[in-house]
Amino acid sequence: MVGLVGVAAWPERASYRVEQHRILVQTGPNGDQQVDLDATFYVPRSAGRKPAVLLAHGFGGTKNSVADDAKDLADLGYAVLAWTAQGFGRSTGEIHLNSPDWEVRDAQRLLDWLAARPEVRLDGSGDPRVGVVGGSYGGALALMLAGADSRIDAIVPMITWNDLARSFLPEATGGDPSRGVFKKQWAGLFFGSGSGGLGSALSDTESDTGNDLGALLGGGGPPSLANGNPQCGRFAADVCAAYLSVATTGRPTQQVIDLLRRSSPVTIADRIKAPTLLIQGAADSLFPLSEGDANARAIAATGTPVRVAWFTGGHDGGTGPRTDRDRLNFLTAQWFGHYLDGEGSKPSQSFTYSRITGIDATNRDLVASGYSVTDYPGVSAPGRTVEVSGPPQPIANPPGGTPAAVSTLPGGLSSFIGGSGLDIPGQFARFESRPFDGIVDVVGAPTVRLRAASPTGEAVLFVKLYAVGDGSGSLPGGQVAPIRLTGLPASLADAQPVTVTLPAIVHRFEAGQRFAIVVSTSDQAYATPAEPVLYQVAVESAVTLPTVDGEPIRNPNVVWWYALFALLALVVLGVVVAVVVARLRARRSVRSVDAENADTPLVVRGLRKEYADGFVAVRSVSFTVHRGQVVGLLGPNGAGKTTSLRVLMGLTRPTAGEILVFGHRLTPGAPVLSRLGALVEGPGFLPHLTGLANLQLFWKSTGRPGDEARFEEAMEIAGLGTAVDRRVKTYSHGMKQRLAIAQAMLGLPELLVLDEPTDGLDPPQIAEMRQVLKRYATDGRAVLVSSHLLAEVEQTCTDVVVVHKGEVVASGKVDEIVGDSPTVQLDVSDVDTATSVLGKLGVRSVAPDGEGLVVDVNGTPRADVVAALVNAGVGVDRVVPRRRLEDAFLALVGGDTKASGER
Repeated sequence: MVGLVGVAAWPERASYRVEQHRILVQTGPNGDQQVDLDATFYVPRSAGRKPAVLLAHGFGGTKNSVADDAKDLADLGYAVLAWTAQGFGRSTGEIHLNSPDWEVRDAQRLLDWLAARPEVRLDGSGDPRVGVVGGSYGGALALMLAGADSRIDAIVPMITWNDLARSFLPEATGGDPSRGVFKKQWAGLFFGSGSGGLGSALSDTESDTGNDLGALLGGGGPPSLANGNPQCGRFAADVCAAYLSVATTGRPTQQVIDLLRRSSPVTIADRIKAPTLLIQGAADSLFPLSEGDANARAIAATGTPVRVAWFTGGHDGGTGPRTDRDRLNFLTAQWFGHYLDGEGSKPSQSFTYSRITGIDATNRDLVASGYSVTDYPGVSAPGRTVEVSGPPQPIANPPGGTPAAVSTLPGGLSSFIGGSGLDIPGQFARFESRPFDGIVDVVGAPTVRLRAASPTGEAVLFVKLYAVGDGSGSLPGGQVAPIRLTGLPASLADAQPVTVTLPAIVHRFEAGQRFAIVVSTSDQAYATPAEPVLYQVAVESAVTLPTVDGEPIRNPNVVWWYALFALLALVVLGVVVAVVVARLRARRSVRSVDAENADTPLVVRGLRKEYADGFVAVRSVSFTVHRGQVVGLLGPNGAGKTTSLRVLMGLTRPTAGEILVFGHRLTPGAPVLSRLGALVEGPGFLPHLTGLANLQLFWKSTGRPGDEARFEEAMEIAGLGTAVDRRVKTYSHGMKQRLAIAQAMLGLPELLVLDEPTDGLDPPQIAEMRQVLKRYATDGRAVLVSSHLLAEVEQTCTDVVVVHKGEVVASGKVDEIVGDSPTVQLDVSDVDTATSVLGKLGVRSVAPDGEGLVVDVNGTPRADVVAALVNAGVGVDRVVPRRRLEDAFLALVGGDTKASGER
């Protein structure tokens, strides 16, 4: 929900009004400094005082970054105050990193402001009923404010930190930040965004992307050199000096650590009494799961209600799939519904987590399945011990830290390396486990013991766990465990083992898969020693993998999200009854079969699609696809082709009409869809997996038996060859298109629906695709193909359906449609004069074609055309019918090859 940077908003309703404010607050260590905060107040229109929500943005963002979230909350009955933190956007002041004396004190003055508003419910004089929500920078503000001010009634901090010093100076053997390894890439992005160097060209409005990395690359608005130092930009002088110091030396002073910890919940967590829902992301190299775990344990130790939820996104993974966001929305609604509204039963304090389990067969979006555990186990859950093997190995630290291994690039840029990491030969040691006999679900932080030797007595190393499956390796969570070891012997025989806690992950190992422990000397994201040196490393055989036996949880319906906030029992009952009735009707509809068309692949009758804003995408479309046919669906842009295909795939519901697939009336999710394969929305694959692995993952997501997939036949028909064993990130656009076609052909469905199947293919591949489609429409199968390449349709399809302005204007055999073309080709002695003469004669169109003309005579007798040219002194050498599908198409649509408002 809010704070998860860019969650899609629900449809707005006119249930709130919006007020823009400049709020002047007294702040600073002595409360004698003034800061002008840019704020927006969203006020529900319904009568009565409402609970309030303070909505904080991420680092580099502004109040506009969370505007959609604010609207959602206001629409559900909360008075929402979103503001731009000092030092960002149009607010004055400097960036102090959520200092208790500055940003936290600012927020306390905003609480005073809310308490004075007549729309806000009060618990006492000057005490508003209020919750705080925020992600990342805003999440830490929620925690800090709750610890500093007892007026806070509930908080939902997301993807944030416990100890800012440990976050930027981690050390995975348990060392304090003074020994930590500097996270230089993330720190540089933070400093660059605040100093104005990356965002100076962008206005506040232009730069509010709602995404933390997007904000880091320019979300702070025009730079303001409040402290007079262009090197520091909008950072306060002490924060700027701290960064410059550690970035220069790679090591923090105690002063730097103290400054970072002042802005950290670790210093105030024992004072947080507001019930806390902690949401943390598994794909987060900035603030990993361990930071959320530290917050949860510290707050729960005081007896405060705490619930922990992990999801598949984070600073590197975004918001996660829709199914993940629905689960988090549900939890947040439940939390605020009880602790702010005082309605509903007390929420459970169980632990929930999720992992990617497949691809949605209808829209190719990733699907995340949620799991629940009664008691939160933390990142150090009990588990199983697995042996790894490998001899002691020498590894070299590169001079100047270059070249360096790549693990995770900040903000999700890791897609450029396919999520699999990149290690430099000679700079890493590898130790592998045996394949697992069965499924192993790892939920938490694995641990490994290693020994190291160094001639200098010190070493900086990076330990990581790779999941190894189909010949390729992935780095779950995209994270590494940096360690700085001191007092090392020169000989490995004298080295004592140290325990390394790897980053917490959520990952399922299937039977036959294994993992590898890799120890590297370098990493692009961290600062490393510049001196070249040769280390010796060895890993003890036992690696501990934490496991959790979670119960699958259903993804909450959006209806329940509204219902929990509104807490209107009668509405809930009505919705439930309506859903049950709709499902019963849908089941009856699915079970009813039109016996007359039970053997017909596709019948479309009177299809109409009208949107809520009155736009009619499809007015009336009817056609039939029989076995053995390759039917081309043609029409100019905006004619309704794609909308018709989306209805056919169950991706949207029609306003009127019906679609029968083998006699079954089609509804979203209907079982008969298993007899249909489609490429409608364009190819979408996981880049770090091979083509074959993507096909296998897609088929698994359908829930159908593996022996029905017929992988080899589909790949042979699509002509993938050996490319199917390469990772998709190496594919050209054309190869991805062929893979998408193979995916549509899995199981050899009886009806194949393709939207622009030749997109991205070169001419030889297009010619081959003609034969693919013709071969496919054998053995009783059928193909429906939408394409703008009319010449290809003419050579490929047996039949065509021409749609124009949402209606079928022609349908039938290709030869019949082409035969109706009124176009002729004229070879003339004077093209310019002939063009002028014909233009006055009333023909529909004249187009040059080599040394002649192609003319749509528009019903004018050919003899009259020739006579007019001869009378004008133009010689006519040849007059032949021009029978092309393109000519017929242009005649049918009146030359209109584009339309506005396409959907």
